Amino acid sequence: MTFTALGPYPILRRLGHGGMAEVFLAVAHGASGFERRVALKTLLPGLMNEPSLERALIHEARVAGRLAHRNLVAVLGLGVDQGVTYVVMEWVDGGDLAALLRGRRLPAPLALLVAEELALGLDYLHRACDDRGLPLGLVHRDVSPSNVLLSRAGEVKLGDFGIAKATALADLTGGTRKGKYAYMSPEQLAGEPLDERSDQFALGVVLVEMLTGTRPFDADTPLATMENVRQGARPDLSFLPAQVATLALRTLAPGPADRFASSEELRQALARARREWPPAGPPELAAWIAGAPPA
Repeated sequence: MTFTALGPYPILRRLGHGGMAEVFLAVAHGASGFERRVALKTLLPGLMNEPSLERALIHEARVAGRLAHRNLVAVLGLGVDQGVTYVVMEWVDGGDLAALLRGRRLPAPLALLVAEELALGLDYLHRACDDRGLPLGLVHRDVSPSNVLLSRAGEVKLGDFGIAKATALADLTGGTRKGKYAYMSPEQLAGEPLDERSDQFALGVVLVEMLTGTRPFDADTPLATMENVRQGARPDLSFLPAQVATLALRTLAPGPADRFASSEELRQALARARREWPPAGPPELAAWIAGAPPA
């Protein structure tokens, strides 16, 4: 299905698509010549008549609309046009980490910076409360490079809240395990209840991938990869600096109790590790992004 506009938003081009949804670059107009580029997310055409998926998309917008943090992609609104439900999101001018990592690695100071920023965003997500001040108990459940957006200004933002859910609520998608198996914690693969330490495991996988170019539990087949995770295989990270290897292995511990107690505790460990390297911040990350091949 080709759109020239959705609601009041003229569409410029399609930015990309995933397994269930696609994202378009569009323009928001306002009074006195106001103009801002936004991203619009819709279900793929073949899935638009699936009520459960439409409910999940609406759930995503309602959950993410409560959140406001520099490391989370902002959800700005929800609309329906031509029978199509769409989510209005902040447009991040840059690329996703998966595309930017193709054929290269992040220097250690930048990999630690990205991981620290993601841990900061996850801690906010995990601590989010409702209007009464009660914890929402949110778990993202799909922390992976394709959901990490890096802007040309060196910002780090976690997106795609289609999986994030309150752990106390029924799964709107009928218990289907969504996400990417290579980044799933042992408890997620087992279908067990999840808390913030499951997201921490996924962030540990992303950190190792940024540093080494490979995922720590990868095997020849998806089933073998999942079995490595389930069995608690300990990847050999001895070639990394000791402090980095120690914190990475802690995030990848098979049992949640053996990981960091919170994303904030992990963030502090990443910050300490970063002090062993030359200073690196958004300008240095922006320079690395600018040197990436076209996504």
